[in-house]
Amino acid sequence: MDVIPAIDLSEGKCVRLRRGDMAQKTVYGDNPVEFALRWEGEGAQIVHVVDLDGAMAGSPQNLATVEAIVEAIQIPVELGGGLRTADDAGRVLDLGVRWAIMGTSALENRDSVQAAVERFPDCVIVGIDARHGYVAVAGWVEKSRVSAAELAVEIDRLSPAKIVFTDIATDGMLQGPNVAGTRALAEAVRTPVIASGGVTNIADVRAICELAEVGVTGMIIGRALYEGTIALPEAVAAASG
Repeated sequence: MDVIPAIDLSEGKCVRLRRGDMAQKTVYGDNPVEFALRWEGEGAQIVHVVDLDGAMAGSPQNLATVEAIVEAIQIPVELGGGLRTADDAGRVLDLGVRWAIMGTSALENRDSVQAAVERFPDCVIVGIDARHGYVAVAGWVEKSRVSAAELAVEIDRLSPAKIVFTDIATDGMLQGPNVAGTRALAEAVRTPVIASGGVTNIADVRAICELAEVGVTGMIIGRALYEGTIALPEAVAAASG
């Protein structure tokens, strides 16, 4: 099971939000590259980077920082935030990003996701972000009437590399992940699923690891690493054990 530390970018800085709310933003450092190097040194297999400004603007806004991260570390980077088209995906893949994550377009422009998947096989991840079971888009600002499970089944047909499922209600809250919701979504698809949101301690890591049997292959950890409620080497050891 992959343990994937998150680096969220806003104005070139490393930040974390609570439940996706830009008004509840905590800045953890001015140099995201230092965090990328730290997570790599502590055993991360992948780094998850989100361009929060890009998610809000609808196009990438922190590409210079992303490129600096990619150049500094040896492990692969997955990047989301503002990637709406196949050209957007290609642009970041050209920078050396291993996987481009498309979220809003998965709901609003399915053809763009399909085009990206076909153009860049095994390089496109679809992000499904849900609040109370329903998909949220445009930087989590807009809530749809489409359930996360319903969208996951539709996306599964496109054969993306992975699906990242984020439960917004738990994201950044240090109150534990939505294990039941993640299990239900993973059971509905064939595509490997990455769990995101709420992982706070080693017990949470072990709970997500139990979902390997239904196709969950990794977990993203954010605020818990920055607040020190969990140590990355310990999480990596628990997940590999």
